[in-house]
Amino acid sequence: MSQRIEDYGVIGDLQTMALVGRDGSIDWLCLPRFDSGACFAKLLGTDDHGFWRIAPSAGGSCTRRHYRGDSLILETEWETPEGSVRVIDAMPVRDGAADVVRIVEGISGRVPVRSDLRLRFDYGHIIPWVNHTGHQMSAIAGPDSVWLDTPVELHGRDLTTEVEFEVSAGDRIPFLLTYHPSHEPAPARRDAELELRRTEAFWTEWVSRADYDGEWRDAVVRSLVTLKGLTYAPSGGIVAAATTSLPEEIGGSRNWDYRYCWLRDATFTLQALISTGYLAEAGAWRDWLLRAVAGDPADLQIMYSIDGTRRLTEYELPWLPGYEGSSPVRIGNGAASQFQLDVWGEALDGLHVAREAGLAGVTAGWDLQLALLDYLEGNWRRPDKSLWEIRGPDQQFVHSKVMAWAGIDRGIQAVEHFGLEGPVDRWRALREEIHTEVCREGFDADRGTFTQHYGSPGLDAALLLIPRVGFLPYADPRVVGTVEAVQRELSEEGFLLRYRTEHGVDGLPGHEGAFLLCSFWLADALHGIGRTGEARDLFERLLGLRNDLGLLAEEHDPVTGRHLGNTPQAFSHVGLVNSARVLSRS
Repeated sequence: MSQRIEDYGVIGDLQTMALVGRDGSIDWLCLPRFDSGACFAKLLGTDDHGFWRIAPSAGGSCTRRHYRGDSLILETEWETPEGSVRVIDAMPVRDGAADVVRIVEGISGRVPVRSDLRLRFDYGHIIPWVNHTGHQMSAIAGPDSVWLDTPVELHGRDLTTEVEFEVSAGDRIPFLLTYHPSHEPAPARRDAELELRRTEAFWTEWVSRADYDGEWRDAVVRSLVTLKGLTYAPSGGIVAAATTSLPEEIGGSRNWDYRYCWLRDATFTLQALISTGYLAEAGAWRDWLLRAVAGDPADLQIMYSIDGTRRLTEYELPWLPGYEGSSPVRIGNGAASQFQLDVWGEALDGLHVAREAGLAGVTAGWDLQLALLDYLEGNWRRPDKSLWEIRGPDQQFVHSKVMAWAGIDRGIQAVEHFGLEGPVDRWRALREEIHTEVCREGFDADRGTFTQHYGSPGLDAALLLIPRVGFLPYADPRVVGTVEAVQRELSEEGFLLRYRTEHGVDGLPGHEGAFLLCSFWLADALHGIGRTGEARDLFERLLGLRNDLGLLAEEHDPVTGRHLGNTPQAFSHVGLVNSARVLSRS
């Protein structure tokens, strides 16, 4: 059985990420990329689906754990009757093959330690052919190959590579697992200690470039490190999360694959990176965005793969029972083919943020933006699936219309403020037309609030973005009324739901937890309408939802206090960074 979602830490090499439990077990790792098949898939199944545990032979959860400084080097410690021991886990930033470094360090006494490695390729479906030769192991299945090097002797039993040994104070026993394509020659042997030092040097240098001097700096830097870890370095894309199919409701079917890049993440992510000094990362993300949206604007997708691939066919893995029985386990994401009007506005807004920040090369994409604006002009009236990717009927969602307005507005600003060429008079008229319709059709005057979609009694946390994108000022009574209505009607123990699932708008069974990004939006909105003390209190409560390593999943269960959804969630950490900027007294 897998551990609680919040019991997992992560390590990564800017191309993939592993989840490491409090028991010292790596229960999820996709190689060689975030969206590759997992070779450790216990997270969504059982031991038989692959894991790698290194821990005291007596087993059990660790006594304490932490990241080494501001890095993704995880140190997990156990106090046992025989003494204490530490396991150091890291994934060096690649200079060739993908490596996992695990070093067992004796702290005191003499502690028996055990390593159990069970590789299962293709999400736990394929048992590899394994060879053991003393201190080395090789495992091959089809295109995949993994090698393990360690100074202790390895043994195979029950389709598992096992080793037992003892460590005394000062001992350091390294394990180095390397992945490479099976058709290539065996990888060169590496020094685990050297790779660990190289990893620490990388993160030390990267964090030194952080330009943030506001409050909550430790939390902000940890979120920035997590976002960097979720970056696919070859393309600059940032995945929404490192996992697939972690449930929004334990035992339910709201289980989705988040190992892809969403266009709507662009603006918020760019704001977080630019404001904290990471212009190179912001530029890489902007470049990924330009490449992804290039082509016919009518074919724009809401999400793409980490390298910009469009086809993300959704299918199920019947051999995996799912996290705590939450099935189905899904690979790919069918929402990629949905029409979601807001993404045209999101893409234009993201490129506008990049232009305002002075990132080079944005002007060269103006022809592409003109094409996006032209499509938006002709299609803004269409109903859609909304930013929440509902699987019910299309609706005239208010947020989608607001983002259409924002996209047109950013085109106007490009002409007015940056001297670019475009039919600005026509855009101004269109901007006013959209604004008038939304205020007429999407606002419930009796209740004093905007609604989820035209004619709907329901609310939507995305309505909190109306002032943030400039559609109306925070001081407008309609904004104040909307913020207060959303807080009142969508709160669960003070944290926000995206919307009320019992209204049936999303066409799915079951319920979900509080959506953390929406709760950060609420903190920003409360600050915007002058309730800053309440906003800061909410932000502090949100910080308290992080696990002991400073990580956030997608959602929070207000009843059980558990993390829900895929983890670590980029949107949650982006929300933390941006809210800290907004609320910081510095």
